[in-house]
Amino acid sequence: MKPAGLGKADRERLSAILRGTKGTVSVAEAADLLKIPGNDVAKMLSRWAGKGWLSRVRRGLYVPVPLESRTTDIPLEDAWVIASCLYNPCYIGGWSAAEYWDLTEQIFRTIMLMTTQRPRERKLSIKGTDFLIRTVSEKAMFGLKPVWRGQIKVDVSDPARTVLDMLSDPQLGGGIRSTVDMFTNYLKSDKKNLDLLVNYADKLGNGAVFKRLGFLIERLLPDETGILMQCRKRLTLGNAKLDPQLPAENLITRWRLWAPKGWVKE
Repeated sequence: MKPAGLGKADRERLSAILRGTKGTVSVAEAADLLKIPGNDVAKMLSRWAGKGWLSRVRRGLYVPVPLESRTTDIPLEDAWVIASCLYNPCYIGGWSAAEYWDLTEQIFRTIMLMTTQRPRERKLSIKGTDFLIRTVSEKAMFGLKPVWRGQIKVDVSDPARTVLDMLSDPQLGGGIRSTVDMFTNYLKSDKKNLDLLVNYADKLGNGAVFKRLGFLIERLLPDETGILMQCRKRLTLGNAKLDPQLPAENLITRWRLWAPKGWVKE
């Protein structure tokens, strides 16, 4: 679809909006730039989208359509930017952050997003990009690194926080096996920081994290007695599962952790 012509006033307004925004156009931003009531701006943006100059991402949010595009049904140029606009305060975490930090060679088609918002939809697809959304508390917004995506700054969990999030909930890493693979890569990399892992785990306040962390460190780095001792000191009462999504037949009493048979050394 070729963009339809715009009158002089519309061209000037659209140009002003595109100059004043960075990659996305929201009704609120456009209303502020044009000093026009939000309802009027919403109708204006919708009209421009109908003429092929903008593409609607979600209600109240648009992206410019490149002049060379033959359709307004364009794929997201940068899904991280869209996610940040829709769910801020938020950060890219789990397997998506692990990909960013080169902790995995797996390709995950779904963007893992952590936000303080409580959206109704936890799984959604926007213009062919799938998102999986998890809610975190405001206190959990730490261990983040800002990264530039074009002109937009987006937060992503740093390597240690990425690992701790996946140990807190192995589904954030695609399950315990892929989580352990990423953790192993972390321990072999120059990003490894055991003291920071303990510090972040303290801040998260999830007792199961120290049980999984201690168990895995004992398997992967048995000579790291310092962190093993710190994990044991922080063991909470009760037993957790290595992966809540898997059956677990064996209780490793020293870590108060239920694990599947294949994870228990004879």
